[in-house]
Amino acid sequence: MNDVLLSYTPIKDQDTSQVCWAYAMLSTIETEHIMMGDSVHLSVAFVEKAMEACKEAPASKRGMGITAVNIIQKYGLVPYNSMRTVDIPKPRLAFMYGAEYTLQEFARSVCAPGEYIGLMSDSDLPYGQTAVPQWKDNWEGNALLNLPMDSLLSITERAIRTGHGVCWEGDISEQGFNWEEGYAVTSLWNGRTTDDHCMAIVGLAHDEEGEQYFIMKNSWGTKNPYDGLMYLSYGYFLRKTVAVFLYRQLICSTSR
Repeated sequence: MNDVLLSYTPIKDQDTSQVCWAYAMLSTIETEHIMMGDSVHLSVAFVEKAMEACKEAPASKRGMGITAVNIIQKYGLVPYNSMRTVDIPKPRLAFMYGAEYTLQEFARSVCAPGEYIGLMSDSDLPYGQTAVPQWKDNWEGNALLNLPMDSLLSITERAIRTGHGVCWEGDISEQGFNWEEGYAVTSLWNGRTTDDHCMAIVGLAHDEEGEQYFIMKNSWGTKNPYDGLMYLSYGYFLRKTVAVFLYRQLICSTSR
């Protein structure tokens, strides 16, 4: 049963690309604006194309949620309808509601510098401090705030309950992750967590036994029982989360 379901833009299919991080982060930004009454639909293709200008970026175009934020702050952004595929040139201007923007102006209008923060949980590092995780996808050397995993879960739940989307990054290699059936639950755990995928968190739910779930917006199309959404249990979150990216003010208000 769904307890909270935030508004979100149509679910897309990343196909064979490895830019799930861009789909998830832009979806998080879109939900943030829609919940404030400002309809925004953003171009993943622009972000993917812009990444080609990053000399240090891997050929695979893999990245993290915060990678999308960094790219749009540097190269700008356009609405979804302005650039739907990567096989066309990047537009030079952005247009929305009859207004004309430079690419950077439009980017700042939907995501101000420093608006989002990355959180991780590494028990080998001091909590409450930032650190640069040595993950392959963190090729930019982004610093994330390190917190206990139960804090990540409670902050993420609070974000959803107060109308803020969250970009989740984690491990989907476990047997309990079942896209075809639309759920992710802990089953056999191999004792390690890898960085495999990003999805946007858009809601909360519970089942008949009272187990709680995050409702995930995936970027693998709509051919599953929930039309592209899936249910990720709190237990799976606690074991398999690598990082979350969310509205920075949530952390400021939590620390008061």
